[in-house]
Amino acid sequence: MQKYADFVEFTDVTPSAALSVARHGWRAKCLQRLIRLDLPVPRTVALPADTVRAIAAGQLPDTEKLVAVFGNDLLVSVRSSPENPDWGGPGTVLNVGMNSDRHAALTASHGAEAADALYLGFVQSFATHVARLDPDMFMAPTGPTALATALAAYESETDTPFPQDPARQLSDVLRSMARAWEGTTARLLRQAKGAPAEAALGLVVQSMALGIGPGLSGSGTMQFVDSITGAAQITGRFRGQSQGRRAAIATLYLTKDARGTSLEETSPEVFAELVAYGAACRKKLRDEMQLEFTIESGRISVIDAARVQRSSRAAVKIAVALAKDGIISRADALLRVEPRALSELLHYQVDPRSKRDRVAHGIAVSPGAATGRIVFTAAAAQASAARDEACILVRRETAPEDIRGMHAAVAVLTERGGVTSHAAVIARGLGLPCIVGASDIRLNARDRSLTLADGRLLREGDVITVDGSNGEVLLGAAQMLEPALDDGFRTLLRWADNVRDIGIRANADTPDDARTARMFDAEGIGLCRTEHMFFDEDRLTVMREMIFADTSADRRVALERLLPMQRADFTALFGIMAGLPVCIRLFDPPLHEFLPHDREGMRELAEALDRPLSDVTRRVEALSEFNPMLGMRGVRLGITIPEIYEMQARAIFEATVEASKSGDPVVPEIMIPLVSAQREVELVKSHIDAVAAAVKTEMGAEFTYRLGVMVETPRAALRAGEIARHTDFLSFGTNDLTQMTYGLSRDDAGRFMGSYVSQGVYAEDPFHILDVEGVGELLLIGASRGRETRPKMTISVCGEHGGNPESIAFCRAAGFDYVSCSPFRVPVARLAAAHFALLDPKGRDRD
Repeated sequence: MQKYADFVEFTDVTPSAALSVARHGWRAKCLQRLIRLDLPVPRTVALPADTVRAIAAGQLPDTEKLVAVFGNDLLVSVRSSPENPDWGGPGTVLNVGMNSDRHAALTASHGAEAADALYLGFVQSFATHVARLDPDMFMAPTGPTALATALAAYESETDTPFPQDPARQLSDVLRSMARAWEGTTARLLRQAKGAPAEAALGLVVQSMALGIGPGLSGSGTMQFVDSITGAAQITGRFRGQSQGRRAAIATLYLTKDARGTSLEETSPEVFAELVAYGAACRKKLRDEMQLEFTIESGRISVIDAARVQRSSRAAVKIAVALAKDGIISRADALLRVEPRALSELLHYQVDPRSKRDRVAHGIAVSPGAATGRIVFTAAAAQASAARDEACILVRRETAPEDIRGMHAAVAVLTERGGVTSHAAVIARGLGLPCIVGASDIRLNARDRSLTLADGRLLREGDVITVDGSNGEVLLGAAQMLEPALDDGFRTLLRWADNVRDIGIRANADTPDDARTARMFDAEGIGLCRTEHMFFDEDRLTVMREMIFADTSADRRVALERLLPMQRADFTALFGIMAGLPVCIRLFDPPLHEFLPHDREGMRELAEALDRPLSDVTRRVEALSEFNPMLGMRGVRLGITIPEIYEMQARAIFEATVEASKSGDPVVPEIMIPLVSAQREVELVKSHIDAVAAAVKTEMGAEFTYRLGVMVETPRAALRAGEIARHTDFLSFGTNDLTQMTYGLSRDDAGRFMGSYVSQGVYAEDPFHILDVEGVGELLLIGASRGRETRPKMTISVCGEHGGNPESIAFCRAAGFDYVSCSPFRVPVARLAAAHFALLDPKGRDRD
């Protein structure tokens, strides 16, 4: 190690040099590893972060000693070397040390054209990035006078000749790059990429490998996997004599290609040497690397290597391949894939290489991409699906009556809403790409048109693409990548299941949802919302007859018609899940959601029920509530209209008997929603027990069931100890619990949540990331008090938070038994749970 001035130190990059990523950055450490592999790396010196900070503060280095390391014919590049390559950094400056003497020597050895091009490139780079002069003054056309013109322009603007002293040039470049890193814009950009505020920069000074010469010469890059798919494939480029005179050799393909000459054919020895270097890097650096190299008359110099940039699907394929080849462990492979990235593999994605005509932007709430024709109603979506025509349902916001249209559509776009709005929750469950809160569009349902922010008008039938992974609406049909549910994907998740220590179930409301849950290896259904089963056309009419019934007997008549439908639903679910647990939530929403709210809909309902329009209108008005989500719903309906829960319990128990005859024994889990008092559970339990006893007698069969509560109110969490006396499990419904804890409507919070988060009112959107300080404390209180009463009680989370890695970490640490999430989020949850088990194996409270 050498020192100059009193503060500056630099380290010659050798195999044994004391370099660290924290002090010298990733690039310096990577170059040292390449040197240890005996790769032909040019002479390199690393400046640590404290040196760079001192330079930025104005303490000028004694670059004479640094220049002496490279000898009299100094010609170097300066590259940034932050701790993490994703943080970026100032651009590379090439050919530092180029002056009139060096230019003359290069003219004699390589010709005037090559020497002029090298000198001109350095003058342009130095003038714009170091001296901060107007770039337009130095972008003159190339030619015999271009160099002289650039030198004259520099002198005219600075009143001094272009610096000739290599030490002075190097000093100015180092100072410029150090200060650029400390600039406000650069700081904000890297913080947006996850860098800490105090992130430091190292710098690397390296002898230039010019890539010019009489034989095969030039520069290029080479990598050995495809960045998008992760498939083994040599890609990159090679440009003949790219730094010097106009390429004597045209740009070459790397491998044999029918379109033109390749490096593999032109110089098989050089090509084979590069391939060998790549293989050595993969094995010793334990990753897929991209090599940056130059060739001078057939002699290779490796000037840099970086981790191959990769898509999510490529990341999975690469990690699994490295583990299978014994280069990394399975645990490393799991930790190298970001859990949320798996969402991109489950759906079609817009090809990142394709052009995008973005016309709107909203909140990305359900990943994937789809192209279709715009429709504005559920009926139009169903009609489109009947014609086998892909459509995208566009609504101001969705309601339960839109579910059939959502089933028929390939994607959903809403003007309003947030991450837990109706559209978001249902779309995630169905695996539909969905964007909500697209406030820069204006929907006119009457004219069936959509006005964009730039004034353009889209009408029903126009084609758009919804990218639910990043919230972009694109005009026209975009090029797509297919889902990547291949062997690599399944292998990675199988490894995850071997190490995770918290259960993962799926929220599934239909047989299709259950099949999806099984496809992704969910360990059961943690939430089946039975109300979604009533929105099919044939059931909706019967449901409305029940709502309009005047007596309990009339209600039972209508419900008896629904009974076989519900029984068939549950029998199908039990059969698909093949003995895995199925947790069924009893009817939850307010009854008004099943009724029309416009005059035309009420008229049609009056005709269907053969009632006067005035009777229908009065009943709709009577059922309306000022705040229906806090009104007559959930267990309150079950107590005031007990026939509903009795019918559902009978359907569950009869399906249990039928499914158990033909398959694995079924132990259904029945969950009571919106509980806030112990007495509510006692009343409902007595009715369900009576139904169970009746079914056992009628069918001559024995079965067991588990009764639990969906903890959605703060009072239920606080009184969990007494509620637990009558239940086998507590499942926290964090969507409603968050609403009631904060006093926020999840459907409306999106209008101001961005402002709240940006101003630090909330650290994150609490409907997206579980609020561990507020809502989380209620979960801990409820779980603790529930287990004080019943130590073996099953505790879980079944809200949308169940699929978020941060929430899984909290639930795991709190000793919860499982989390349940939308079927398409199950893979994300499985991998996230494995991450936490690997990173914090002792961080789980309960075995």
